[in-house]
This record gives sequence, C-alpha cells and structure tokens, in this order.
Amino acid sequence: MEAHKETWSRAEIGALGEQLAVQHLESLGLTVLERNWRCRYGELDVIAWDPAGRTVVFVEVKARTTDRFGGVAYAVTPDKVRRLRRLAGLWLAAHAGSWSAVRLDVIGVRFGRTKTPELSHVQAVG
Repeated sequence: MEAHKETWSRAEIGALGEQLAVQHLESLGLTVLERNWRCRYGELDVIAWDPAGRTVVFVEVKARTTDRFGGVAYAVTPDKVRRLRRLAGLWLAAHAGSWSAVRLDVIGVRFGRTKTPELSHVQAVG
C-alpha cells in the first residue's frame, strides 16, 4: 500500500498500523478478540487469543513515520507497562474465560523508510 505519509493524520497512521498488526497476529494463528477496548483508565489496542499456549495476548501497537522518538523498545516505558498490566487485569476481570497465561506484546509499525511498512513484534514485554 503506497501513500504519501505527509498527508496522513496521526489517527490514520495509527489505524493503518493497527490493521497491519492485526493481520500479522492472524498470520501467526492468533484470533483477535477485541480492538480498541476502552475503560475509564485507558485503552488496549488489540486483545488476541493464542490457542497454542492458551494465552490471552494484550498488544500495544506503535505506528511511526520517523525514528525521532526512538524505536519500539523506547515506545513502552515501565510506566506504560504498568498501565497496560492494570488495563489487562480489568479486561480479564470483565471477561470470564479459561486462560492459561497472559502476555503483553508490542508491535511497532514504521512507515516511510521503504515502500513496505516495517513491522517489529516484541513478545512478553512485561
């Protein structure tokens, strides 16, 4: 998908990054349970089910057009991990299920350096 990044809004970049992340997760055999789950404390970008490990995976998606703010490793600070854990706990409390494990992942999507967006997936960030 070729587009001119200078004409994209932040919301469009985020939505496209999230869609690419969902496609990536599905290609790995995960099933997306929810997208953009919100509560009063924040939002979870993607919640997926990994049947191989009976694991609920909470995914933070970071879409970027520059490296000005650092890569994926810098996108999720210890404070962000704590917030994601809290939100994951709230989601789990609201959804009955027989989950064997829970995992927090980050998927970074970098637009603009090449024609094809670059995707990086870091599992178990916290």
